[in-house]
Formats: sequence, C-alpha cells, structure tokens
Amino acid sequence: MDREDLNNKINALITEMAKDPQNAENYHQLAELYLAQADYDKVMSVLESLLTIHPNDVQALVGMGTMWFYEKDFRKSLSYYNKALEINPKNFLIYYNMGNVFAEWKNFDKALFYYNRAIDLNSTNPEIYNAIALLYNDIEDYVESKAYYEKALSLDPENITALVDMGNVCFKLYDYETALELYKKVFVLNPDNKIVAICIGNTLTLMKEREKAYSYFEKALKMEGDNYKAYICYAISLSEFEEYEMAVEMYKRAIDCAPKEIDAQTLLANLYTNFNHTDMAVDLYRQVLQIKPASAETYMLLGNAHYLKGEIEQAIASYRASMSLSPENDEFKLVYMQILEEYIDKKRNGELEEA
Repeated sequence: MDREDLNNKINALITEMAKDPQNAENYHQLAELYLAQADYDKVMSVLESLLTIHPNDVQALVGMGTMWFYEKDFRKSLSYYNKALEINPKNFLIYYNMGNVFAEWKNFDKALFYYNRAIDLNSTNPEIYNAIALLYNDIEDYVESKAYYEKALSLDPENITALVDMGNVCFKLYDYETALELYKKVFVLNPDNKIVAICIGNTLTLMKEREKAYSYFEKALKMEGDNYKAYICYAISLSEFEEYEMAVEMYKRAIDCAPKEIDAQTLLANLYTNFNHTDMAVDLYRQVLQIKPASAETYMLLGNAHYLKGEIEQAIASYRASMSLSPENDEFKLVYMQILEEYIDKKRNGELEEA
C-alpha cells in the first residue's frame, strides 16, 4: 500500500471514528495504519485514546506495552502487559512479550518462565522457541540453544531467523558443515541477503575452501548496503590464506568506508604488529584512540607494539592506561605487572640506558 492509499484510509477511518467514537475496532485499524507509516507517536496517541474509552481493551494494552518496549522503557512496557494479563491470563502473546522484557533485563529465569508459559498456551509458535534459543545463546549454552532452534525449524522449516541463528550457533560449536548447510538454505530463500553471504564466506574460510569463500565475499560486495563488514571479513579470509597484501588493501577499503569505526583500523594494526611493522601499527592504534579514547583494549595493543619496538617506558604507560580504564581485568593487570617488574630489574642491573 503506497503512502497516498494509507492517507486515504486514515482519513476515512478518522471520519468513521467521529461518527462512532465507541467503536474499538476503528481505533485498532487506525493504529495499524499509523504503524505502517512508522508514525509511532500517533500509534501511541490512538491507543491511549482507546484505553480512555475502553480501559480493559487487551489488544490496546498489549500494543502500548509493545510500543514502550521499542522505546526501551521496559518498566512501562511491563506495566501494560501486567494489566493485560489481569484481564486475559490465557493470552500466550502477553507471556511471550513479558519474556522479551525480562530477556532485555538479562533476567534468564524470569524470561524462561514466561516463554514456557507462552508455550503452554501455544506450543506451535516457532517464534517462542526462537526466543528461548536466543536466551540460551546469550548465556553461551549453545547446545541447548541449538535444540530450541531445531524445534522452531520443525514447526517452520523456512523460518529465516531460526535458520540464520542456528547457523551462527553451529558455527560457534565448530560444526561448520551444518552451519554452511543452514546458511545456504537461507541464501536460496533470500539470495540478496548480504549478511548471510558474508557468513557463508566466513564458514568456507574456516573449512579451507579458499576460492569458494572469496566468491561469496565478492557476491556480498556487489549487493546493496554497507560493505564495511564484508571488507573486514574478506580481509580476515585473505589473511587466513596468507594473502597479506590483499588483506591490507581490504582493510584500507573498510577504513575508507567508515573512517570513524575502529574495527578495521584495529585489525589492520594487529596485522602490522604480527609482521613487525610496529611503526605503522603504533600510528593506527593512536588513530583508534583518537576515535575511542577510553578503549582499554586499544591501549593494551598499543603497549604491545611499543614493547616490540623496545620502547619499554611507552609500553608501561600504555599498559597503565589500559589497567586504569579496566581495573577489573586481571589479564591487563598481569601484563602490566610483568613488564613493570622486568623494567625495574633491568634498571637495577644497569641494562637500560638512563633517560
């Protein structure tokens, strides 16, 4: 439906509502039309008006809960869902939505409780199983996560969300063959899916299928959309197959695409460090810190580069900055203390020149 048709339907509904202001269905339809226009303020205004007339309208309560959920005001969202639940405790969608709220709060037990309650009321909805699978994925229980994605796919074999996410889980479980099979199913269903093309390329890289991997990265680069991630993954693949000059070129293309993003610059600096091009690495790490000054990880990497150059005092200063930004990180503390002790010992033994 184009914008003109939407506006005509909206105007017609507003006229009907003026004639019959108690008709709840007109409000529901108007809210859906505004939702189609992505005019969320008007969606909420219509639902609030409906709830003024019919305070126990479950659909409106759930709609308001969902709108506040998307606004990330989860407490308000939950208050509407609770009210809807008091009116209709047999509505699976309310439990599902409440599970989503607790999942956002990282409250695993309550999220799982509400998702399971939703399953009790509607055991054939694949999206509930997808949500539980994602919940387990978040706590890195990939085996359990995979089981729930399998259940979702048994109900809907062409469920894109389950296919992609289960592919990601299999990838994390080092089951690259299954991951590739799942990604390719998605690619057949949606051949313009840039992210999945990149996922296939990544998987083929780890399966040591160089030419096939490259072909999918090339496909991804020809698709519409941002190429930043495609360039980075292509560069990683090229590095894996020891084509370092091309990898450097891909990182540089990624940097040109998004000069304010730090991933490509950091990875390229890491590559330079690995090949002892430490001057170039140091320059890049410093550029990253100009973009993201509070990056403890970057200070640690900068310290490593200084250390490889024999610039121990600069390395210590970088490690100290890293530790101060992330004082809870035991690894950073250990590196700092080890290099500091080494420096002190060399000073005592006269192995370092006086500044």
